[in-house]
Amino acid sequence: MYSRQREFSVRVRQALAVDQEACSMSAAEKFELLDALWESLEADVPAITDAQRSELDYRIAKYKQNTANVVSWEQVKAGLFKKN
Repeated sequence: MYSRQREFSVRVRQALAVDQEACSMSAAEKFELLDALWESLEADVPAITDAQRSELDYRIAKYKQNTANVVSWEQVKAGLFKKN
């Protein structure tokens, strides 16, 4: 347990250092960093299971049956942050 906490603490410090360094970068440098991070994410995409693939196929088929029956992201956000 201790080693996991220590590893997490080290990661947090590293993230904060990267954040500080990124704040001092130019826009072009930030875009380059973002591009490199995005490419590294694409390389690490985990494979989905057969069950997940089936669920995705099912949802896509349902969407295609009635494309008007969707909620926009703006509507979702508005609902999330709406005060009761």
